[in-house]
Amino acid sequence: MSAKDEIKGPVQVIDRMMKLLNVLASHPEPLGLKQVAQYTGLHPSTAHRILSAMAGGRLVDRIDPGSYRLGMRLLELGNMVRSRISVRELALPVMRELHAHTGETVNLSVRHDDEIVYVERTSSGRAAMRVVHVIGARAALHITAAGKLFLLEDGFPRLREYAKRTGLAAHTRSTLTSLQLMERDLERTQRQGWATDQEEAELGVRCVAAGIRDDHGQLIAALSLSTPADRMKPQWGPLVKETAERISRAVGHHPPGARISAV
Repeated sequence: MSAKDEIKGPVQVIDRMMKLLNVLASHPEPLGLKQVAQYTGLHPSTAHRILSAMAGGRLVDRIDPGSYRLGMRLLELGNMVRSRISVRELALPVMRELHAHTGETVNLSVRHDDEIVYVERTSSGRAAMRVVHVIGARAALHITAAGKLFLLEDGFPRLREYAKRTGLAAHTRSTLTSLQLMERDLERTQRQGWATDQEEAELGVRCVAAGIRDDHGQLIAALSLSTPADRMKPQWGPLVKETAERISRAVGHHPPGARISAV
C-alpha cells in the first residue's frame, strides 16, 4: 500500500495515530521508524509524516533522527483527566446532599481558557421554577460566580489582561463591565471565601460558588449553587464554601496550618 493510499481522510489519520500511540505505549524503549512502521503496518513515509505532526504537539518525543517515544504532553493530559474524573466522582454524592438540603441546582465546573465548562450537575423537577445548566455548556469567566474564582486565582495583573482580551462583554444589564467593579467584586470574594453572580449571566438567576483545590493547593474546579433570584439565601454562601472544602479534603487538599491526622 502506498503512502498516498493510506491517508484518505481525517478519520483514517486519527486511526493511524492511535496505532502509533499504542505501539509506542507497548515498548518502554524508543523505537526506530522502521520498527514503528513494521509494528503498525503503515508505510514508513506515512508513519514519519504523522509522527512528525505528533512531535509538534508533544504527543511523541523525537529522541534522535528516526527514533520516537511517548511525549510528555500525554502525561499532562492524563493528569488533567485523572484529576477531573476523580473530582466528579468524589463531588457528586456531596453535591446531591447540598441539593437535597437546598432544593436548588448544584453545579460542578472547570476552567477552559477564558470560559468555565459545566461538567456535572444535580437538580430535580420538584420546584416550580428551577435553574439548569446543561453539562458541557460554557460561560465567560467574568459573568459567573464559578468563573470569578478562577479570575481571582489568576491575580489582579492577569485580570487586567483578561479584561483587555475580552472587553468584559455584557450579557445582562447586571454584568460587571468595568475593571474597577470587577476588582471590587473579587476583593469581596477573597474576603468572604465564596463568589457571587447577581443576575450577571442571566436575568432572574443568582449563583454562589466556592473553589475546590487538589492536593497541591491548586484550584481545579468550582462548586456552585444556582437559584432564581428571589430564592437565594445569604446563608448559602458559607454552606457552599463548607461543601466545597469537604470535596477538597476528599481530593487530598489540606489547607495551610491544618493538622493531618496520623493513620
